[in-house]
Amino acid sequence: MKSLIDSFDAPREKILETVKHSLEGADDGELFMEYRESEGLVFDNGRLKNGSFNQDQGFGLRAVAGEGVGYAHAGELSLGALKRAADAASAIRTGYSGTYTAPPPGTNRSLYSDENPLGSPTFEAKVKLLQEIDAYLRGKDPKVRQVSVSLAASWQQVEILRADGHFVRDVRPMVRLNISVVAGDGDRQESGSYGTGGRKGFGEFIATDKWQYAADEALRQALVNLEAIPAPAGTMDVVLSNGWPGVMLHEAVGHGLEGDFNRKKTSAFAGLLGQKVASKGVTVVDDGTIAERRGSLTVDDEGMPTNKTVLIEDGILVGYMQDRQNARLMGMEPTGNGRRESYAHVPMPRMTNTYMLGGDKSPEEIIASVKKGIYAVSFGGGQVDITSGKFVFGCTEAYMIENGKVGAPVKGAMLIGNGPDAMQRISMIGNDLQLDTGIGMCGKAGQSVPVGVGQPHLRMDQMTVGGTAV
Repeated sequence: MKSLIDSFDAPREKILETVKHSLEGADDGELFMEYRESEGLVFDNGRLKNGSFNQDQGFGLRAVAGEGVGYAHAGELSLGALKRAADAASAIRTGYSGTYTAPPPGTNRSLYSDENPLGSPTFEAKVKLLQEIDAYLRGKDPKVRQVSVSLAASWQQVEILRADGHFVRDVRPMVRLNISVVAGDGDRQESGSYGTGGRKGFGEFIATDKWQYAADEALRQALVNLEAIPAPAGTMDVVLSNGWPGVMLHEAVGHGLEGDFNRKKTSAFAGLLGQKVASKGVTVVDDGTIAERRGSLTVDDEGMPTNKTVLIEDGILVGYMQDRQNARLMGMEPTGNGRRESYAHVPMPRMTNTYMLGGDKSPEEIIASVKKGIYAVSFGGGQVDITSGKFVFGCTEAYMIENGKVGAPVKGAMLIGNGPDAMQRISMIGNDLQLDTGIGMCGKAGQSVPVGVGQPHLRMDQMTVGGTAV
């Protein structure tokens, strides 16, 4: 496997010399090089609707001076392009004199294989699999009206060179299988979906038992929603299921614990280190070190080894997620959370796998404790305001709870609240921590990166629920 730095039309020594010159007097910065292959197949309405394959490579050169960042990128690996980028990026340090920070610590660990998942199975085998899933679901239930199946994979090679000569390389695979089903009965139609993936090859995800389970779950959710009644509105107790519902924690709390929002005091959690921000028993971590997970990284996009960072411990705010720049400006240690979408983007503090640790209650205990409320099993899209912490989340699968028992499925349920306030409303924590199935994407400042979420079952007292029942 050829090194990206050796793909330049100049020797390594010349590349390093150019990087050194451009970052002289800067506080930090690096040359970030990337090569990426990506493939996507979408099977919809009984036919292959879309097939794509893309290759991209380039570099980004960053110079950090205080709170300022100079950044330039190019889609070619050439000394000429690097020199032009150096002229642009180094402008940020004009009249500035800083001390280049120490390099990240090294690591010998590897959290995933460097095998390229795009080559196996073959294109023909993938199309045949999509056809098989489509036929399986259509033969499963006469209510099935539409099936959409997608397979996606990427293989990313990253190299980072600093002005002090520190060099880091990481090769990152990623795959995902997603199945969506529309079921109908008369004039009514409802949908269900299930996705799975991770930083590995397709093998385990396209094994017959695995894709059939995914297909069955998508169909089950669609059929449940087909029977759902309009959700009531009002203030009531809410039980969140384990796994994917941790996306609410990710949005309502996670973003507010990223270092840049707190340094700029635009987060609802700014200035609250050491204070109680959640119910006793609530511990939230961001962990980029879990092998083969979607949000994991051996090193982040600044070359820092990722960490398991405790953010909230037993209800007390104890830490933030940091990249190198924000950590330095806040007088803290970087946590390995400097991430970027591609070589065309600057790194910033981002989540990896963010989840809440388990407690001591069984899911059955938690549900039985609720006289009347909502059981939210799965969420769809949501909106969050980082500054205020206010959020709105739509449930894609939810049920009534009446007298401690799960009742009728409901549709149109919206969970409405404020992140810091919602964390104080957690009254019971389940003993069944589970991470999501490997489908998360996170957007911030126009950049998208893969992430993981998770939590155990939770009871949240007197939450505002928006509904459609009249």
